[in-house]
Amino acid sequence: MRPIRALLRLAASVLLGQLAVIGFGVADTVMLGHYSSTANLATLSIGQAIYITLFVSLSGVTQALLPTLGRAYGAGSPAAVAAGFRQGIWLAAGLSVVGIAVLLWPQPLLALTGQARDPMVDRYLQILALGLPAALAFRVHAALSQAISRPLLTAALQLGGLLAKLLLNAVFLLPQHMGLQDMPSLGATGCALATVLTQYALLALALLQHRRSAALRPYAVFSRWDWPDAPAQAQLLRLGAPIGMSLLVEVSAFTFMALFIARLGNTVLAAHQVTANFATVLYMLPLSISIATGSVVAQHLGARAYGAARHTAWSGVGVAALLSAGIALAVLLERDRIVGWYTADPQVQAVARHLFLFIALYQVFDAVQSTSAFILRSYHIAVLPSVLYALSLWGVGLGGGYVLGFNTLGITPPFLQGAAGFWMGNTTGLALAASCFAVLLWRVARKPPAAEPSRGGID
Repeated sequence: MRPIRALLRLAASVLLGQLAVIGFGVADTVMLGHYSSTANLATLSIGQAIYITLFVSLSGVTQALLPTLGRAYGAGSPAAVAAGFRQGIWLAAGLSVVGIAVLLWPQPLLALTGQARDPMVDRYLQILALGLPAALAFRVHAALSQAISRPLLTAALQLGGLLAKLLLNAVFLLPQHMGLQDMPSLGATGCALATVLTQYALLALALLQHRRSAALRPYAVFSRWDWPDAPAQAQLLRLGAPIGMSLLVEVSAFTFMALFIARLGNTVLAAHQVTANFATVLYMLPLSISIATGSVVAQHLGARAYGAARHTAWSGVGVAALLSAGIALAVLLERDRIVGWYTADPQVQAVARHLFLFIALYQVFDAVQSTSAFILRSYHIAVLPSVLYALSLWGVGLGGGYVLGFNTLGITPPFLQGAAGFWMGNTTGLALAASCFAVLLWRVARKPPAAEPSRGGID
């Protein structure tokens, strides 16, 4: 029980930071839902679908640092940890260039789903593009703190960032209440501006933390300058690219539902946004357990403690599944009250209450697939999971959801038509992914991994 308690304490620290991060989106959704128009909430839904898909995919590439730095930490090599961090900063810089280009020219993505050009969505994404370099650089800092089992370093900053975000949201959405009588309410644009300002503030505090924190000073990550190292970058991309692809599949299958559901009107789209936002909040618990479990497994693998790695892996999966089952029951019992927190519109509430049933249905599946995926990355297994994600979440989830939601075969029952069909498809895809990953993890964890030579000085 002691290892499980230690794992839960680590996961709780990660959870604080993850909830603070997701609080950005919750704050935007709730404040726009209560103090702005349905059109602004619909703009947020489409804009977030694109931004979140892009950001999570790019930050997923940086997740290669978690097993890499975790193994270096477990092997007792602070120099390798520092070198890996510096290469991670260069990786984030390159990813920022790609991400900014997509955010400034999002029309190809919108065109794939039949969406017309919307100046409000364009403006929302253009503002968020300004903050992308800071956001990705901060993810590198977060990977380091998690890899050395000190996630509270990042969580403390993220909690402060959430408070700053709430204050800035109030300034830009409710300027008259803040004493700014001549300033107009900026709607979804104001939410994006508040996010960018907060992202740069967090990055500045992270840099200060490297100078002041006793936990980080021994690594002296900024004590020397390293140019991008081709072997090191290649190693990070070999692991990070499949992770990024997996997250692209996972998130796009989830958030791109909004772009299809937009065809059903603003009321249904707003209800989907409420449901998707709360589902993302709930996902923070299994995600936190996944991050904690993956980092500890990587440390054990770096120390060649393969039995401990296997025990930690299955403990993490079991704990995540058990806690998520409890969350599913709570959602079933309290969904009316939760929906009321988000919006006072009775039509939006009616649609959202129905969609919340699917949130409860897939909780355990989501926990198992997420935890297993992070553990497999610690074993440097990422390509096959990305393929399984594509088949499960794009093929079965998004494709099946399209067939159900728009009743293309003419046999979809009424309660699964519309947005509900997309959520049912997503649930089925998650169940398939969870089953495949659990079997793959069982096979991988049975035997010690093959010895891996050091590449680029970051193993």
